[in-house]
Amino acid sequence: MAGPNAAAAALYRECQARGGVADLSDRTQLVLTGPDRVRYLNGQVTSDVRKLRPGHTQLACVTTAKGKLCADVFITAQEEALFVDAEGSVREALLARLERYIVADDVAIEDATETQALLHYISAEPPPFSSLGQIAAARRLGRDGWDLRLPRQELIAVREQLVAGRVVVDAALAETLRIEAGIPRWGHELDENTLPPEAGLDQTHIDYHKGCYIGQEVISRLRSVGHVNRQLTGFIAEGDAPLAAGLRLFAKAEDTASIGVLTSATDSFALEKPIALGYLKRGSPTGALLARPDGANGPTVVVTARALPFAS
Repeated sequence: MAGPNAAAAALYRECQARGGVADLSDRTQLVLTGPDRVRYLNGQVTSDVRKLRPGHTQLACVTTAKGKLCADVFITAQEEALFVDAEGSVREALLARLERYIVADDVAIEDATETQALLHYISAEPPPFSSLGQIAAARRLGRDGWDLRLPRQELIAVREQLVAGRVVVDAALAETLRIEAGIPRWGHELDENTLPPEAGLDQTHIDYHKGCYIGQEVISRLRSVGHVNRQLTGFIAEGDAPLAAGLRLFAKAEDTASIGVLTSATDSFALEKPIALGYLKRGSPTGALLARPDGANGPTVVVTARALPFAS
């Protein structure tokens, strides 16, 4: 891809070749301490926190009693604490949701969003900064890597050291990597009306063999039924016309009822094509589809549905 995308493509390829570092400090960051922290959090999320070893990270959903999402989270274990991070926009709601169910548990939840920095390194080897903060293995953006947590005030002093020799992954590059990896994001593919299996989170965020948690009954029932009414899907433009979130999907040009919607879009430097994430209704055709603005007017783009991920 040439033109305005040339610099972005070069940054992408450089990151692919030698890794990169992304500043994720704008994410909601909660810290759980106390002797009951593992047992308590295990009863609140869809993955089995008891299996999580210090220095490692696990994906999970926090759901309502009706099985719908409150947040999708990363849980990181260290020797004396559990760290939970999520999209920044769910900060107040997630904290309130987790605090609501503390009754007789010896656990404390601290909101560290304003005081703690979070850097993520796309790298096979851990960064040599263990003396500066806490390091944990984490797979984000569809790639293996490492998280580094340290106080925000210290990050200012050592930022140049922490990013030296690495590609700085900005928001645009992070979004491209995320969409190529088929990872749903809160506010795009995920919201408070999403059932985790709709977004494919049953493959990555749910342990169906663990004990009880809030929302388990509904999520287990969805598994036994074997389907949901819509499914997160990947889409590739047949030409070079750009794709955009909000475009509605139609099986035929004359159709007025859409069968899906695009939720995130980017130019894929791996495929050299415009790509998108979106939802298709169950039973919809999965060949060539028409994407156009809601309503009868507006340009139409031909897209092809495909399984995720696009690349990783």
